[in-house]
Amino acid sequence: MIETKPARRRAPKFELIGGNVCLDFINTLDDRPSAQPKDLLKNYYELARFGEDTGILTPAQLDFFFDNAHLMPDEAGDALRRAINLREAMYAIFSALMKKQTAPAVAMDTLNAYIRDAAQHSRLVQNRVQNKDVQREGRCEWRFDDLTSAFGAMLWPITRAAADLLASSDLAQVRACSSPTCQWLFLDTSKNHHRRWCNMKVCGNRAKVRKFYAKKKTA
Repeated sequence: MIETKPARRRAPKFELIGGNVCLDFINTLDDRPSAQPKDLLKNYYELARFGEDTGILTPAQLDFFFDNAHLMPDEAGDALRRAINLREAMYAIFSALMKKQTAPAVAMDTLNAYIRDAAQHSRLVQNRVQNKDVQREGRCEWRFDDLTSAFGAMLWPITRAAADLLASSDLAQVRACSSPTCQWLFLDTSKNHHRRWCNMKVCGNRAKVRKFYAKKKTA
């Protein structure tokens, strides 16, 4: 069931450190390795907020979902369940591949089903740029159907991003945060590809503090 419509929050809600929207989406389950992981998508409104924070949804599209989710709780609730299902399938796949293991067949089947659904709502279109000197002139890009046409429409770009990443050479740069209590996923675009932490100011500093006190205790 969907809760009573909450007040809007304009400030960003999600910490987007993944470097790819599908990795940021996987990271909406915080403290995943712990006994009590924290789900950042507890209701449909939070899913819609993720859409706005990542640029998938415009503010006007977010307004549409905020205005209508409580009117159609079954549809919104089903979209949230599908979102969680997609998130966990993607995590299982990326987690396995980072460990040089075979991705679970069930997770691959699940993701492929979402990919087929996204493909039915996308098309390749040519960019039209007025300035002919612009290098993008003539290039094509994927465009999706109206994202307000379904409560789960924001999953289409996320699914497409996951498919593109899994099929690209950038897959080798997907990392998990070295903090044993975090392990958020991110795309390592650092110069030497030696990035260890999802956020140096958070997990990196915590590790430094633990190391400092461990040395002090030993001394």
